[in-house]
Amino acid sequence: MNPADRTELRARKASDSYGRSLLNRVLTEAAAGGNPLTHVAELPAQRATTTEWPDWVPSELVTALDAQGIELPWAHQTRTAELAAGGNHVVVSTGTASGKSLGYQLPVLTALHDDPRATALYLSPTKALGADQLRAVGSLIHDNPLREAHPASYDGDTPAEIRQWVRANARWIFTNPDMLHVGILRSHQRWARVLRNLRYVVVDECHAYRGVFGSHVALVLRRLRRLAQFYGADPVFILCSATSADPAASAGRLIGAPVTAVTEDCSPRGARTVALWEPPLSATVTGENGAPVRRTATSEAAKIMAALVAEGARTLTFVRSRRGAELIALDARRVLAETAPELQERVAAYRAGYLAEDRRELEQSLSQGTLLGAASTNALELGVDIAGLDAVVIAGFPGTVASFWQQAGRAGRRLQGSLVVLVATDDPLDTYLVHHPEALLDRPIEATITDPYSPYILGPQLLCAAMELPLTDEEVSEYRADEVLADLAEQGLIRRRTSSRGARWHITAHTHPHDDVDVRGGLGSPVAIVNAETGRLLGTADAGRAPATLHTGAVHLHQGETYLVDELDLEGGVAFVNEVDPGFTTSSRQVTSITVEGVIEERAFGAVTAASAQVAVTNQVVGYLRTLVTGEVLDQVELDLPAHTLHTKAVLYTVTPQLLAAADISDEQLPGALHAAEHAAIGMLPLVAGCDRWDIGGVSIAEHPDTGAPTVFVYDGQPGGAGFAERGFAQLTDWLSATLSVIRSCECQDGCPSCVQSPKCGNGNNPLDKDAAARLLGAVLGELATHGDPAVS
Repeated sequence: MNPADRTELRARKASDSYGRSLLNRVLTEAAAGGNPLTHVAELPAQRATTTEWPDWVPSELVTALDAQGIELPWAHQTRTAELAAGGNHVVVSTGTASGKSLGYQLPVLTALHDDPRATALYLSPTKALGADQLRAVGSLIHDNPLREAHPASYDGDTPAEIRQWVRANARWIFTNPDMLHVGILRSHQRWARVLRNLRYVVVDECHAYRGVFGSHVALVLRRLRRLAQFYGADPVFILCSATSADPAASAGRLIGAPVTAVTEDCSPRGARTVALWEPPLSATVTGENGAPVRRTATSEAAKIMAALVAEGARTLTFVRSRRGAELIALDARRVLAETAPELQERVAAYRAGYLAEDRRELEQSLSQGTLLGAASTNALELGVDIAGLDAVVIAGFPGTVASFWQQAGRAGRRLQGSLVVLVATDDPLDTYLVHHPEALLDRPIEATITDPYSPYILGPQLLCAAMELPLTDEEVSEYRADEVLADLAEQGLIRRRTSSRGARWHITAHTHPHDDVDVRGGLGSPVAIVNAETGRLLGTADAGRAPATLHTGAVHLHQGETYLVDELDLEGGVAFVNEVDPGFTTSSRQVTSITVEGVIEERAFGAVTAASAQVAVTNQVVGYLRTLVTGEVLDQVELDLPAHTLHTKAVLYTVTPQLLAAADISDEQLPGALHAAEHAAIGMLPLVAGCDRWDIGGVSIAEHPDTGAPTVFVYDGQPGGAGFAERGFAQLTDWLSATLSVIRSCECQDGCPSCVQSPKCGNGNNPLDKDAAARLLGAVLGELATHGDPAVS
C-alpha cells in the first residue's frame, strides 16, 4: 500500500461513519440470499476527561509514560490509583480499552520504586493476557531506573530454571490463579520473600471469575491474604473488571473484604456501529426430522470476516468453541482464496489448547498486524492489547452481556470508528436477542455469580488451607465450615488438635489436597492430543469433555488441519489422532438420567410445583452422528464408554394431569412437549442467569420416579453447582416467559434449532412437539400468575 492510500485509509477509519461503511461492504459481499440484518445501532463517540498526575508518582514513571504517548491520566485511572495508594481495596469497572491497567501500574510501580524490598502479584484468568500485560510493563520500564522492579512471568509455560530465578529475584510476578494455588501457596515457605513484602495484588478481568471457577478463585485469594498476613504483610487488592452490576459487592465476595468501586469511564471512545445478523433459512438443507435449518453462524461469520479482511479491516471473530474457531478460519481462507488470494495466509485461528510457542507466535502476529483476521475463542476476549482493530464479529451470543461488550470493545481504539456484528446461531437465546435488541443493547450488565461456601468447593479448599497453615476455630467459623470439616474429619482427611496455643485443624499425613483441586472446575486432568504418526503433541482438552469430543472416530480440528481420533485412553490421559480429511464432521450422542438427592426450597403454584434441589446427573456417551458438510446426516455410530455421575444443583417444575388436560396435551404428546420445553428453557436460562447454555443441561420425563409427576429439570454442569439453576428458580416467571416468547415467535412450522431443537441433545432431538410445548408453558405461566410468583424479578 502506497503512502497516499495509507493516509486515505487512516482518514476513513477515524470517521464516525467508518463502521457503517464497513457494514455496507459486508452486506454487498457476504449477504447473498436476502438482508440478514434485524437491527443496527449507532453508538456515538465519547471524549476523554483527564487529570494531573498524582504528586506521589515518581518523575521517572511520568517520563516513561510520556515517552509512550500518555501525556495525562484519565480521571478514572487517577481515582483508582489514589484509592489504592491510600490503602483501599479498589475495583475499577469500566469499558474495554479504557486503560484500566494504568490505574494499577501507578501505585504498584511507585511502591516498587520507593521500597527496594517491596513485591507485587498480578493475576489474570488467561496466559495470553498475563503475557500481554508483562510485555506492556516491560516496555514501560525498559532502560530506566524502574527496571529494578524485575517483573517476571510465573505460569505453566515457565521453564524450571527460570522459576527458581523468579522466586529469588522477581519483585512483580505475573501469574494466574492456577499457579498461585499449586505453585506458590502450596510451597509458601519458598516464597517467603515475596509474601513478607507483598504490597499489592492485581486481579485483572475479575468479572471472568464466576461460577465454579470464580468460587475456587475466591477461596484461593482468601488463602493468599491469610498467608501474607502470617508473614506480616497486608496487601492492597486492585481489581479490574468490565462494566458489571454492583462491582464493589462482586469484588468484595471475591477477595473476602470490602472494596471501593470506580465506575465512571472517562476514556475516549470512537463511534461504533453494532449490527445484529440472523442467517436466513437454507433453501436446500434440512436437519434432523426434516426441520429447516439456517445457514450456520460459523459459515456466515467466515464470509463476513473474509469480506472485512478484503476491505483492509483488521478483524477479530469470536466463537464459543475451539472447533468453531478452527472452522471459521478455515472457511474464511477458502473464501479469500477465490476473492483475494494474496490475503489468504493472513487469517488464522487462536484458541486455548495450543502449545505455548504457537500461542506466542500468533499473539505477536496479531499485535504487529501480520495477521489481518483471527478467529478466536474467548481466549482473546480478556484484555490483550491488539491495537488498531477495525471490526469484531461475534459468532453466537457469548453467554453474558458483559462478555458481549468485552468482545465488542476489542474494536475501535481511542477515537477510531468500528463495526461489531453479532451473528445469531440456531439457538433460542440468539434468536430472541436479535429480534429483541433491547434485551441485549439496553440491558444492564449481569452481576458475577460466585458461591465459595458450596461444600463441594469449600471442602477441598479448606484441606489446602490447613496444609499451608493449620486452621483455627475462628477461621472455621469465618468460612462457615463446621459441617464441612466434620465430614472431612469423618473421612479421615483432617483432625482437630488442642495445645497450649489453642485448637487447630491439621490435615492427616496421607492427605495431598492441592493436586486434587482443579481451580477451573474441570472434571479431571487434561487429555493430551497426540499425532499417532509423528508423536507430536498437538494440544490438550479437558478430561470431562473428552468422551464427547475425542472419542474414537471423532473429527478433531487443529490450526486448519483435520484429524480423526484413532483411540481415546482416558486412564492414560491421551487421545491418538491421524491427519486425514474424512469429508464429514461428528457430534456425540449421550444418555442422561437424574436423581433428586434433596430439596433445597420448594414453592407450589396451584397445579405447578417448582423447586431448587440437589441432584445426581448420570451421563454416558453412547454414540455419535457423522454429518456431511452439506448438513446431511450420514449415519449414527454406537460407542461403549463409561458413565459419569455429576452431583450438582437443579431447578425443576412439575405439572398435574389436570393442567395437562386443560392445555389439551395428550399422553402421546406429553414427552415431546416436556422435551421441547426443556430444550427451549436451557437456551433461555442465560438471559436471567448470566451463563452459557453449555454450562447447563436438562432432563425431562413424563413421570419421574422421585416426583411422581411430569417433570422438567435444568441443572448446572459443574460439581456442586454454579448458581445458575438457583437464578432460574429465583426468576422463574421471567425465564419461562422469555422461553414461551421465543417458541411462539419462531417462524418454523414444527420446531428448529432456533427454538426447541438442541445442538447437544443426547436423543437426537426426538421426540419434540413445539405446539404442545407452547401450550404447556402457557398453562404453567398461567398458574404462576394466578397463584402469585413472589420470585418475579
